[in-house]
Amino acid sequence: MLEWLTDPQIWASFLALSAMEIVLGIDNVVFISILVSRMPQQQRLMARRIGLGLALVFRVAMLGTIAWMIHLKTPVFSVFGQGFSWRDLILIAGGLFLLVKGTREIHIGIEGDEEEVTPGKVASNTMTTAIIQIAIIDLVFSVDSIITAVGMADHIEVMVAAVIVAIAVMYLASEPVAAFIERHPTTKMLALSFLLLIGAALIADGFQFHIPRAYIYFAMAFSAAVEVVNVLASRNRRKTKPAPKKG
Repeated sequence: MLEWLTDPQIWASFLALSAMEIVLGIDNVVFISILVSRMPQQQRLMARRIGLGLALVFRVAMLGTIAWMIHLKTPVFSVFGQGFSWRDLILIAGGLFLLVKGTREIHIGIEGDEEEVTPGKVASNTMTTAIIQIAIIDLVFSVDSIITAVGMADHIEVMVAAVIVAIAVMYLASEPVAAFIERHPTTKMLALSFLLLIGAALIADGFQFHIPRAYIYFAMAFSAAVEVVNVLASRNRRKTKPAPKKG
């Protein structure tokens, strides 16, 4: 253990892998933030904890079955000469789920035609549905995350430590992101568009057409920066707007 703590190569792989896992966790944070934004206030913290707890459990459990995870990349069938592995199928299913979820949320945000049910049933259904959806998307993101981790580090202990650090950062970031989306409704549409972009990227990956994640994250960061500037500009306009004259 002491040799590990003093080995610069292990520290380098740990830092690189932690950074990569944090970047890959951006998708998870955006999805969870959008999902909990429509939940009752008192359930949001619990939903975030459960969601990120499931993400940690899935990732650590998959690290314990590295041989099986690597096997997921082996093609199981082919269509018109295109081979598909279990990883490809999981990514395609997850991408379709994000496209459907993002489209439905955008439709609800624009049309506002949610089904009306009693408040008690809403709270129960929302919590249960949110946990199920978070678990599904956690599984999809975990597969991609762990396969990436296997290619970047040689020691499972380093992988586990990096995953724990990444989940901790995601937990700290999830509440500010969710609060910002709640305070500024226009950013929710932007975040939903991110889900559509991520979903399309997952489907493309499933069909062996890899879109570099750097392009996707740059587009997301640029759009988010423009939205922040727009929010600040709107706030300044409200402050400088002259008060209406009385009488």
